[in-house]
Amino acid sequence: MKIVQLIQTEQQQFIVYLLISLVVAIATAVLVRYIPHIYSPFIGSINPVLFIIIVSILGGVLLAFLLARGWFTIFEAQNLQGWLVAGGLALLFAAVMIVLDSRVLLPEDINRPFPASLLFYPTIGFVVEILFHVLPLALLLFVATSLFRTLSFETIVWPCIFLVALMEPAFQTWSGYSRPYPAWVMALIAVHIFLLNFTQLALFKRYDFVTMYSFRLVYYLLWHIVWGVIRLRVLF
Repeated sequence: MKIVQLIQTEQQQFIVYLLISLVVAIATAVLVRYIPHIYSPFIGSINPVLFIIIVSILGGVLLAFLLARGWFTIFEAQNLQGWLVAGGLALLFAAVMIVLDSRVLLPEDINRPFPASLLFYPTIGFVVEILFHVLPLALLLFVATSLFRTLSFETIVWPCIFLVALMEPAFQTWSGYSRPYPAWVMALIAVHIFLLNFTQLALFKRYDFVTMYSFRLVYYLLWHIVWGVIRLRVLF
């Protein structure tokens, strides 16, 4: 009953999340239709559309939990300031990676080829937001607030955000690249990804889930899609 009441009360927020999930699922289905194995390096032999549906449901449940606790929101209407801040910060982070790529020359196949990249990055970005941000943050906050009942949410949330922001750089460092790079390059990339994730989670706390996701969309657009085309012509 509480979940039903929450959905009724915050109907607009859940509708926005549902629309995002549907667009991501459709984009995944279209992409897999033409490039069947494009997601295989990330999810193996799992059906990509089924995977997206499961991730979307999981994300919806977790976001409902965070919303019910009053900790985070899914979507705030008229959030122009948040979108502008997210876009500006994403531009800054993308510029840093472009400069680094121009100096050290990252792998030629680091980006998915255009035009498949137009559908690939928004879909994989959605997965990253749920599995690397919403899921661990919800779990950490649930455990931390249960263990430290005397502490305020503001005291608990920032250490949790810090820990969650470490997940993607740890995964990226563990995955590595196809060719060796100096330690300072790998360290710089790891710090960059950590700061990127921390910024996203701060945007999530300050604004909403859509703002956090919008940051990644702009970042992917500039770094992976636009620069992904340009770099193959000017660097190789």
